[in-house]
Amino acid sequence: MCRQSATVCLTKSPSRQHREIPQVVDRLETLPDPRDRRGRRHTLTSVLLMAACAVLAGARSYLAIGQWARSAPQDTLARLAVRRTGALGVRTAPSTSTIRRVLLAVCPGGLADLLGYAPAGAGSLALDGKSARGSRTGDAPAARLLSAVTGTGRTVTQLRVPDKTNEITGFACLLAPFDLAGTVVTADALHTQREHARFLVEEKHAHYLFVVKANQPGLSAALRSLPWDKVTAR
Repeated sequence: MCRQSATVCLTKSPSRQHREIPQVVDRLETLPDPRDRRGRRHTLTSVLLMAACAVLAGARSYLAIGQWARSAPQDTLARLAVRRTGALGVRTAPSTSTIRRVLLAVCPGGLADLLGYAPAGAGSLALDGKSARGSRTGDAPAARLLSAVTGTGRTVTQLRVPDKTNEITGFACLLAPFDLAGTVVTADALHTQREHARFLVEEKHAHYLFVVKANQPGLSAALRSLPWDKVTAR
């Protein structure tokens, strides 16, 4: 099942084989196109690549993405798989409205899973949440993203935390699709929860390293009472 509400998503979470496909273009081509076959002028892959490149270049709105697309030179459009049109074979970028419709229809959670790094066999996996810069509007708070990153700095996936909730609700949902057997999962004190530890050990066959702070006074006091001066393991 999709982990985020959207019109279109992957029919199931991407397999490790999907994430190990070397080319981003080939991975994107495994996504279903949300649009009706009639009237399509641009492929789903070309629109997604166009939007990604525009955002990397600094675009922060649909309008800015469309402006970047219109000003892109022919060789850039060719590398982004934009089709040729007319007798001269000129490549024409998708319009702002087309880009907007596609981005609103494609599941962000599915894209994050598909383009992320397969964590199977990774020694460690760190979870952390950050507010997306520039995402706050006048009537909506900044988007909060919960991400999972391997010990070597490879992003596995990310998930937007629903408004009026916190990262705790997204912990198991973020990690559920992945093989974590033998992996050490680390997180900050917010995720020091019995349910999280049980999920990792019993369902994912993983290990965990959680921080304990004063927000859990009972657990903190119990840990302080242990004979740490007699610990010999290192």
